[in-house]
Amino acid sequence: MIYIGNHLSSSKGFEAMGKAALKLGANTFAFFTRNPRGGKAKEIDPADAERLRSLMEEHHFGKLVAHAPYTMNVCAAKSDIREFSWNILKDDMERMEYLPGNYYNFHPGAHVGQGAEEAIPVIADALNHAIKPDQSTVVLLETMAGKGSEVGRNFEELERIIELVDCKDKIGVCFDTCHTWDGGYDLVEDLGGVLRTFDQIIGLDRLKAVHLNDSMNVRDSHKDRHQKIGEGEIGAEALKRIVTHPLLAGRLFILETPNDDAGYAREIAMIKSWADESME
Repeated sequence: MIYIGNHLSSSKGFEAMGKAALKLGANTFAFFTRNPRGGKAKEIDPADAERLRSLMEEHHFGKLVAHAPYTMNVCAAKSDIREFSWNILKDDMERMEYLPGNYYNFHPGAHVGQGAEEAIPVIADALNHAIKPDQSTVVLLETMAGKGSEVGRNFEELERIIELVDCKDKIGVCFDTCHTWDGGYDLVEDLGGVLRTFDQIIGLDRLKAVHLNDSMNVRDSHKDRHQKIGEGEIGAEALKRIVTHPLLAGRLFILETPNDDAGYAREIAMIKSWADESME
C-alpha cells in the first residue's frame, strides 16, 4: 500500500483536512502548524482532532506530516528571530500531541553568514530544547536545495545535526526530491547510488517521508523551484522509480507541486497506479 497525499490548508480544521484528502484520493496529507508566513497559531479544538483521528483510522490513513512555518529559522544570526523560532518549535511540539504519533517537518534553517559549522550546533540545541523524551512526534529534518545560506544542503550536514540531538529516536529526515536534485544528487541516472550514500551517511531507517516534486531546474542548480510531476527536469520515469524503489517501501509521499485540487487528484491517481503496477 502506498501512502500519498499533498499539502492541505489547516484553516478549516483537522477533520476538514481529512475529508479534503479523501476527496482527492489521498490517504495521508501534510499541513502547516500555523500560517506559513506568520507566527501565531490557531487554537486547537480537541474534539476536532479526535474526529480526524477517527476518520484516519476508518480510512486506513498513513501518518501525517505537519510542516513548520517558513518564518521559523532556529539558527538565525539575529537573536530575536532565533528566540521567536525556538518558541515556535517548542510550542509546535506541544501542539502536535493532539495528533499523537505523527511527523513534524522543518527546514533546518539558514545561517545568514555565520557558516554551517556555527549554525549546526544551534539547530541541535533548538531541537534539544524542544523535544521531550516522552513525546510521540518524530521531527523530520528536510533535505535542502542549498540556495543562499541554507543548512541541510547535503546529507553530511543533516547527519551532523542528528549526531548532536539527544533524543535520537525522535529525529528523522524528509527527503525532498526537488531539493535533493537541485542540491546536486543524481536521482535520474543514479537513484540507487544516492540512496546508498544516504544510508551510509544518515541511515535509511531515518528516512520517514518523501516530498515528491519535479524540479524546474537542472541538477545542482541550488534554486528550489518545484514543478508538476513529469513536467520538470527530473521527469515522470525517474519519479516513478523513486515511488516504487524497494528501499523506499512504506514511506509517506507528499506532493508539493504547483497544482490545484484537480491537478493533485490526477497526480495522486497516477502515483497510485505506479505503485499498483509495481505489485503486479
